Amino acid sequence: MANRKQFLSDTAIDPELTALLEKSRKTPVTEEQLSEQRISFAFGNSPDSKYITKESVRKTSHSILLAS
Repeated sequence: MANRKQFLSDTAIDPELTALLEKSRKTPVTEEQLSEQRISFAFGNSPDSKYITKESVRKTSHSILLAS
């Protein structure tokens, strides 16, 4: 496997980024946010088409039941 430059040197950990990551771990995700993430994922992975819009994915998501 090819060596990647970003992994060849020792990089310092950004304390500001570490603090933000810690804060995000403690922040609960609401059902509405989770639903929007699913819609965004589905839209982003849909084939390029003028008929598929984020709104059409949102409408379709209400008629499809997710198995748990």
